[in-house]
Amino acid sequence: METDKKKLEKQIKRKLFLLSKFKIPMLGFTGIKLLEINDTTAITHIKLKRRTKNHLNSMYFAALAAGADVAAGIHAFYFANVHQKKVSFAFKGMSCEFIKRAESDCTFVSKDGKKVEDAILKSVETGDRVNETTHVDVFDSEKELVATFKMIVSVKCK
Repeated sequence: METDKKKLEKQIKRKLFLLSKFKIPMLGFTGIKLLEINDTTAITHIKLKRRTKNHLNSMYFAALAAGADVAAGIHAFYFANVHQKKVSFAFKGMSCEFIKRAESDCTFVSKDGKKVEDAILKSVETGDRVNETTHVDVFDSEKELVATFKMIVSVKCK
């Protein structure tokens, strides 16, 4: 069972790599990495470098949004594989709060995998598009909270 989870995590990392190369180049531009994914948690990471910095030498808003996007949405790919369903998903809305400037590498943590799975299962049952709000916390290299995002994930199973 544990090897199946590791294999699935590796598949999702590969999908993210391919997405960043061919479908969503902004992800490749930021150099986002998937550190961990399981049934409840997704953790992504973006390094603070020339491409992700703004004029204040902190992480640019677009880079922070890209990190939150992946942390909140990658569970849709994960559970599509787990339940062997074809899932169409997009973000319907986003709100964020910036607590302090992100002046170092950032780690994005979403612990709402269960919400995304429930939305997918509800979509399978009803055939309708289902919206769910997920939360993403952003931490700097000192493990201090720098921002929080609320992302509305919209899923539909085909």
